[in-house]
Amino acid sequence: MNRREAENYNHLHNALQGLGFKHEEVEKLIRIQKTLHRWSERECGDGNGWYLERDEETGKTYNVSSNDGNRRYRTPDRETGALRSLAAIIAARNEREKDNLTSYNQGDCRGCSLYIIRPNDVREGQSVDSCYSNGIAVCY
Repeated sequence: MNRREAENYNHLHNALQGLGFKHEEVEKLIRIQKTLHRWSERECGDGNGWYLERDEETGKTYNVSSNDGNRRYRTPDRETGALRSLAAIIAARNEREKDNLTSYNQGDCRGCSLYIIRPNDVREGQSVDSCYSNGIAVCY
């Protein structure tokens, strides 16, 4: 980690701990963000002709060849576990602090995948989809 990354990492830690997250929870949030980001990158494609696909009927995930589409291999579903852990961390924090933070998983692989949304980050009548970047990006 270079100096700039270390400063960003410390800034992120301070911001999330200022919202009431414990140190261990912040570390877990960072790992969850990295997992979700890698997942969205794989959904977009790995550059070698493979991408992730979720079967609509079964919910199972597959590596699929974009070259012929006929080759599909089961792959572990890391997204569901990460989102389950994220929900547990947010719920535990909200229980302690008695307010209502939420999270947003932004699936575009070109940016941060996880945002923590405070109640005043989304104005009345707006959708979180249009203003999630008002929240705290869990990446450095």
